[in-house]
Amino acid sequence: MMFLDDSKIGDPLEIFGRWLKEAEATEPNDPNAAALATSTPEGDPSVRTVLIKRVDDRGFCFFTNTESKKGIQLQANPRAAICFHWKSLRRQVRVEGPVTEMEAADVDAYFHSRSRKSQIGAAVSQQSRPLASRQTLEEKFRSFAEDHPGEVSRPPYWCGFCVYAARIEFWMDGPDRLHDRLLFARVPNGWSRSRLYP
Repeated sequence: MMFLDDSKIGDPLEIFGRWLKEAEATEPNDPNAAALATSTPEGDPSVRTVLIKRVDDRGFCFFTNTESKKGIQLQANPRAAICFHWKSLRRQVRVEGPVTEMEAADVDAYFHSRSRKSQIGAAVSQQSRPLASRQTLEEKFRSFAEDHPGEVSRPPYWCGFCVYAARIEFWMDGPDRLHDRLLFARVPNGWSRSRLYP
């Protein structure tokens, strides 16, 4: 197993990019899936899995319904943590930081890159709220599709969020529980780096 070599470690976002590319070759499903933890202003936590659709200078970005539980929590308390876990590689990456909303033009572009059926699904879902039955959801889907034969407009409550990485931790499995952990934290003009006990 190749551990993190201190002499070859650079920008943590570059490291993440390499790890994600390796995961894309080994993970059977959704290598971009990550657990997203949010909380209320009072500190009540909540966690679920989301698909991270892009990683850039804005952070680790995903799309969701702002009226969902996570959307409401992120607007009230715009801080979050995410965790990627790639079992095939025995690695994980943790990211923590403030959250910002993406620009409407970027959200529109991504929304319209999805399949028509996915767009309709997003339009009819009252995410996180009680649903009387599966049949009710399917009927709403069919009715919306019939009423909107052309382009589906992005619902105003559907947006993108980015977790701006204030801290990124890389973890690699090691023998005898001697795991490798490397923590990056933002500092003025760059990153600080430290190793952590497993």
